[in-house]
Amino acid sequence: MAIADQNTLRGRDTECATFDRLFDAVRGGESRALVVRGEPGVGKTALLDYAIGAAPDLGVLRAVGVESETELPFASLQHLCAPMLDRLERLPAPQHDALRVAFGLSGGDAPDRFLVGLAALSLLSDVAEERPLLCALDDAQWLDEASALALAFVARRLLAEPLALVFVTREPIDALSGLPELVLEGVGDDDAGVLLDSAIPGPLDERVRETIIAETRGNPLALLELPRALTPAELAGGFALPGAPLTDRIEQSFLRRAQSLPPDSQRLLLTAAAEPLGDVTLLWRASERLRVGPDAVWPAEAAGLIEVGARVRFRHPLVRSAIYRAAAPPDRWEAHRALAEATDLEADPDRRAWHRAQAAAGLDEAVAGELERSADRARRRGGVAAMAAFLERAAELTPDPGRRGARALAAAQAKLDAGAPEAAQALLATAGLAPLDELQRARMQRLRAQIAFALRRGSDAPALLLDAATRLVPLDPGLARETCLEALAAAIFAGRLGNGRDVLRVVRATPPGQLPAAPDLLLNGLATLVTQSYAAAVAPLRAALEAFRRDDGPSPAKDRWLWLACRVAADLWEHEIWEELAASGVRRARETGALSIFPISASYRAGVHVHAGEYAEASALLEEAYAVAQATHTALLVQARQMVAAWRGNEAKALELIEAGRLDATARGQGMALSMIECANAVLFNGLGRYEEALAPAQRACTQDDLSLYALALVELIEAAVRSNRPELAATALERLSERTRASGTDWALGIEARSRALMTDSPSAEPFYEEAVERLARGRLAPHLARAQLVYGEWLRRENRRLDAREQLRAAYDTFSRIGAEGFAERTRRELSATGETARKRSDETRAVLTPQEAQIARLARDGLSNPEIGAQLFISPRTVQYHLRKVFQKLQITSRNQLGRVPAGGLTSS
Repeated sequence: MAIADQNTLRGRDTECATFDRLFDAVRGGESRALVVRGEPGVGKTALLDYAIGAAPDLGVLRAVGVESETELPFASLQHLCAPMLDRLERLPAPQHDALRVAFGLSGGDAPDRFLVGLAALSLLSDVAEERPLLCALDDAQWLDEASALALAFVARRLLAEPLALVFVTREPIDALSGLPELVLEGVGDDDAGVLLDSAIPGPLDERVRETIIAETRGNPLALLELPRALTPAELAGGFALPGAPLTDRIEQSFLRRAQSLPPDSQRLLLTAAAEPLGDVTLLWRASERLRVGPDAVWPAEAAGLIEVGARVRFRHPLVRSAIYRAAAPPDRWEAHRALAEATDLEADPDRRAWHRAQAAAGLDEAVAGELERSADRARRRGGVAAMAAFLERAAELTPDPGRRGARALAAAQAKLDAGAPEAAQALLATAGLAPLDELQRARMQRLRAQIAFALRRGSDAPALLLDAATRLVPLDPGLARETCLEALAAAIFAGRLGNGRDVLRVVRATPPGQLPAAPDLLLNGLATLVTQSYAAAVAPLRAALEAFRRDDGPSPAKDRWLWLACRVAADLWEHEIWEELAASGVRRARETGALSIFPISASYRAGVHVHAGEYAEASALLEEAYAVAQATHTALLVQARQMVAAWRGNEAKALELIEAGRLDATARGQGMALSMIECANAVLFNGLGRYEEALAPAQRACTQDDLSLYALALVELIEAAVRSNRPELAATALERLSERTRASGTDWALGIEARSRALMTDSPSAEPFYEEAVERLARGRLAPHLARAQLVYGEWLRRENRRLDAREQLRAAYDTFSRIGAEGFAERTRRELSATGETARKRSDETRAVLTPQEAQIARLARDGLSNPEIGAQLFISPRTVQYHLRKVFQKLQITSRNQLGRVPAGGLTSS
C-alpha cells in the first residue's frame, strides 16, 4: 500500500483497508455505499484520491458538490451522469424521459423526482455491467437537494451491481441517513508529529511543536498548512494558536497565501471560486471581461492553490470557500457579473440568472423576472426545491411591494411542496408584510394551515383548513372545494371529521364541477357523511368510487386522492372496487415510475390482500413499499404491517409492531392509525382465543366513528364481548355495526353482520344467521372472513352436540387458515376440532415456503414472461438485482431456469 504511506494518508492504514475491502466486494459483483464524514482538512479528499488510485481496474465517475450550486436542480447528478448520457436510449421510456426532462435536455411534465433516481440507478447499473464502477461524490454537503435525494435512492436500492457509491461530506446529510458511514478523526500524535516535521524544513521549538500537535487535534491539513503562516519568531518559541475554530484557521492560511498574489491572480481565483462547474472556457471568457489575462493563473498555481487543466480544480475545497467568503461584496458582484455575461443565455439560462442574482447589489426587477422564469423551468424539470430558491431570491430583489409579496407567497408554497415547511413558514412572514389582495391573503391562510398539518399532523389542521376554505368561497370556488377536501383528509388522519357545519357551508356555497369529476364527487360524499349519516353518504360515495373507476387515464388529481377513494371503498365494504382502485394505483406507479405515490398505493393494495387471506402477497408489497418509502422519505400506511402480523398469529412479532406503531401514531396525533393498530391488536387476541385481552383494544379501536375501518373494529368488539360474557356491550356494538352493514348492502357487509348476529343469538335460532354468513362470505375473495364464519359456526354446532356437522365446518375453516397462514386462528380451530374427537395435524415448518417476499414476487413475474429489465422497472430495482434474486430462487426451488418456473406448484411461489 505504497500510496497510503504518503504524507497525505499518514495514519490512515485502517481507513485505506476499508476501501480495499469495499473494492474487493465490488470486484466480486456486490454493491456498496459508503458515507465518509469528517471535519474540513481531516483527509477525506485525500482518502478519496487514494481510493481512485488504488482501483485502476474500476471505472470512475466523479462529481463535486459546490455551495453555489445547491439551488440548481439535479446539477450534481447531471455532472455525475454526463459521461453516460449516450446510453439514455437503453433505459425504459419513463426513465429515459424523466432524466432528459430533469437535465433540461427536453421539455415535458415535471418527472417524479424518484423516477429520476431510478433512471440514474439503471444508467449506473448499465455501465457497471461492462466494468466494475466507482462513483465518488466529494463535498456532498453541497449537493443540490434533488441530486441528494436521487443519489440516496440509488444507494438504498443497490444490491447486486458491481458498483460502489461513495459520498464524502463534512457533516451529516439527512438524505443519506442510515447508509454505512466511515467517520474520519484526526491522526495520532506520532503521525501528527511526522506530518508537522515534513512541513517545517528547519528546527522547531519543542513546546511550539507540542502546542501545534495538541491544538490541531491531528488534522492533517492543519498540520501541513498552518506552519506556513507562522513567522520564524513564532516557530522559535512562545507560540500560541489563535482561538478561532480550526476550519477558520486553515482557511486563513490559504487566504494569506492568496492575498500575497498579484491583483489579477486574486481576481482570477475569486472568479474561479464563484464558478462551480470548473469550466475552463467559461473562466477564460469571464476573465477577459475582467481584463485579466491567462498569465494570472501561473502565480496561483505556483502557490499551490489551484490547478487549471481540462477543468479548474482547487487544491482543497477550503481554498474556494476561503477566497469567496473573504472577498469584498463589490468584488464578488463583479465576478458574478462577468460570469453571467460569459454564460450562454440559450444553453444555460438558469445558471446565467443565478449569477446575475448574485451580482445584484440592490433591488432589480429585471433580474427578479429572470429568476421567476428560471423557477418555472425548474418546476417543469421537477426541481421543486430549486424553484423555491429562485422564487425566494426573486422576492428579495423585487422593488414593488405587492409583487414581492406574491413571489414570497409562491416561494413559500414551493418550499412546502419541497418538504421544507419551516422555511415555508419563514417566507409566509415575509409575504405577510406585503400589501396582498384578498385572494392572496386567503391563499396565505390556506398555506399556513397546510404547513401546520405538515409539521404536526395534529388535530388543529382540519379546522384551520376549513377556515381557509370558507374564506376562499367567494374568491376561488375551485380552490375552496379543494381546500375543503384537504380538510376532510386531514381530519381522517387525525381521527375526527370535524365541524360538519363548516364543511356544509363550503360545499353549498360552491357549485360542483370546480374540481375534476372524481375528487369533486368524493367531496360531496364525504360532506354528506360528515353532515348527515353513513347511510345517507353511501350513494354519493359510491358515485365517487365509480368516477374513480371510469377515470383510468393519467390524472394528477386522481393520483392525489386515490388513497382516500380506497379508504372509502374499504369502509363501504366494497372489496372488489377497493381492489380495482388499489391495483390501478400500484399499476400506474409502476408504469410511470411514480415512486412518491407507490408506498401509499401499495399499502392499500396490501390491505386488499390481507382481507383475501393473501398474506404472502401483502408482505411482499409491504416490504417493497417500506424499502421505497425509506429510500424516498415518503408516506407509508405502516398499520398494514401490524394487521398482517395479527392475522398470521405470530404474537411476539405482532405485539412488537403494534407497540411501536402505537407510540408513533400517538406522538403524531394520528387517530386513524391508532384505530387500525388497536383493531389489529384485537384480531390477534381473538385469533388466539384470548377474548378478555382482545376486549380492551377492540373498545379503543371503536372510540372514533370515522373512516378508519371502524366497522371491522366493531366486529372484533362483538366477538370479544360475547366470549367475555359482556352481552350489553356486544349488543350496542351490533346495533352500530348493522347501521353500516345494512346501508352498504354488499355480501361482505351482510355476511359479517350475519356472523356477528349469530354470536348474539340464542339457540337454535342462531343457525340461519350462521348459514347466511357462510353463504354470503363465500361469494367473494374473503377467505379469512369466510373461515372465521365457519369457525364460529363449528363452535356453535359442537356446543349443540352436533359433532359431525361441527367437524365439517371446522375442517373447512382449519384447511383455509392453515393454507393462508393464519396460524393463531388455525390453532384455535385445531383445538375445537380436537374437542369434537377429531385430530388435526399441525402445519409443520417443512411445509412453509422458502422464498422471501421479494423473491416470490420476482419469481411470479418471471413465470408470467416478464424480462429482467421489465421486472426491474416494475419493482424499482436494476435488472442485475432481478437476476441476483432469480439465482437464489432457482437454488431454493432446485430448478435451473426461468422456463421451469411454470412447472412449480402455485404454493411454491409464495413466501413464508
